[in-house]
Amino acid sequence: MPIRDFTDHDWPQVWPIIRDVVRSRETFPYDPTMTEDDARSTWIESPPGRTTVFDDGRVRGTAKMSANRPGPGAHIATASFMVAADARGRGVGTALAEDALAWARGTGFAGMQFNAVAESNESAVRLYQCLGFKVLGTVPRAFEHPARGRVGLHLMYLEF
Repeated sequence: MPIRDFTDHDWPQVWPIIRDVVRSRETFPYDPTMTEDDARSTWIESPPGRTTVFDDGRVRGTAKMSANRPGPGAHIATASFMVAADARGRGVGTALAEDALAWARGTGFAGMQFNAVAESNESAVRLYQCLGFKVLGTVPRAFEHPARGRVGLHLMYLEF
């Protein structure tokens, strides 16, 4: 599997993926005016968290993972994934998600929680459900989709 830990050398290929995903406003609740510096400080995790890339000769996707909350909530992991537009539907997101789950289990987390999955991101919702995640609840109309208007944000969870 061509997934490896992020290095500084990867940033010139990771930034366009983040920029395009965020500016499309279709899947991530990040500010579409996010600067490159803001994106880097938001996306790159410090240990014990982890940032990865899917690299098959070119970076096609990236993931970040860490504890969902500090202190008493630190036993639950979280993760986020972004895939380049020309690599979607080719297994990159699945590979990144499976890698993040393996990392979380191997690190001793008790489960993984996704805090804000846009219900309009149907391919991601299906993937996460295939991996065993359940929708615990949905905040109605919490995400402003550019074409669909306000849609819900799912809270999704998988207990290990």
